[in-house]
Amino acid sequence: MRQALARRDIGAVFHLAHSEAGISFNKLAEATGIRAERVSQLTKGDGTVTSLPVLERIADGLRIPGADLGLAVRLWEAPEPPARQEQDGDDPMKRRDVLRGALAAGLAGPGLAALTTTRHDIDTALAAGHGDVEFWESTAERYGYGYNGRPPATVLTDIVEDFTELNTLLSQPQTVKGRSALCYVTGQMAGMAAIVLHDLGQHREAHRWFGTAARAAEQSGDALLHAWVLGREAMVPLNYGAPEAAAQLAERARHIAGDRPSAPAVLATAVSARANAAAGHRAKALDAVAAAETLVGRLGALQQADTWFGYPMQKHHVHMSQALTWLGETDRAYATQQEALKLTRTPSLMTRALIAIDTASCRARDGEHAEAVRVALEAYSDLPTSYRTGLTRSRAEALCQALPATAPGLDALSDVLAQAT
Repeated sequence: MRQALARRDIGAVFHLAHSEAGISFNKLAEATGIRAERVSQLTKGDGTVTSLPVLERIADGLRIPGADLGLAVRLWEAPEPPARQEQDGDDPMKRRDVLRGALAAGLAGPGLAALTTTRHDIDTALAAGHGDVEFWESTAERYGYGYNGRPPATVLTDIVEDFTELNTLLSQPQTVKGRSALCYVTGQMAGMAAIVLHDLGQHREAHRWFGTAARAAEQSGDALLHAWVLGREAMVPLNYGAPEAAAQLAERARHIAGDRPSAPAVLATAVSARANAAAGHRAKALDAVAAAETLVGRLGALQQADTWFGYPMQKHHVHMSQALTWLGETDRAYATQQEALKLTRTPSLMTRALIAIDTASCRARDGEHAEAVRVALEAYSDLPTSYRTGLTRSRAEALCQALPATAPGLDALSDVLAQAT
């Protein structure tokens, strides 16, 4: 720490305070008047602090002796005069008298220091509340872009680590508006953790995290976030053998989202189409497919953002691919799979694999068993080991069960799946 201070390496100072002393970014931000997001960036080595006023504020906020940062002796380091010691304390009247006396002596020395300290305290208080919300909003937005080639377990670890700090902030008193904003971000973060758990095959734990996300969404007062959480949760029973339960959750999400076009409304409708198709409710599934097609055409650009919270056309084609595959509408399914692949960003490893398995399922329905096995085997074998679990594995296993035991190459696909156990 002393070496970092001597170099004025504030990023290293914050890193040590956070990792060794367990001081959260929010507490460091509150103490120094620096936004929590900036504290986090500095900790990761992004940027430096060279401004003398900022260095002084850091020294005062963290009670770092001025000499350690090459600064003058700080006011709090000097012995207090007897009169100050007698009057200072928690009594507001005594503190008011101390401030009045300091200012009466002129706007220099102790008077200016007292004025500056008071203003810094106000700035810090204002920055802490607003900056915390901004930091967590930007954090949720960053995670919302999905895996970007990172293993799901790594993404989950990062989200859960951030939750430790978010939990501390939620336990502190907040304004009604601030509490609502933090609950909204909590719903987003918990929902994303649940999505990763679902993708990893941890469906029971995913349900629990979706429950937390739903409670946070309700407390935020945002109906669309609540609908998004339920729509995403419906995909857990859908993908792990309970399509009727999935259809019920999707209908709840559709009801909460309402009739206006929005990303959560289309998501809930598309999941409803998939769930009803899987459950054998053909008429309901086809109605939901038609409704989803209508809604997606009315979405604005912001609602079509390529994130976990948006509903881009690529995601729409992925949903329609599975619904149409289960409905046996293979020609339409092939067409939407091709559109999904055209729009899928690299390196969307899981998405590409799932689309390929849908294609294999269509081949199986059309009686092309050897081709179905070949497509699925190639897609699954090309996945990194960290992706050969959970959702991709359950989809490939479902395909194996749907194929006749005599399908050429089925043993090879079964062997690859067994190795991933």
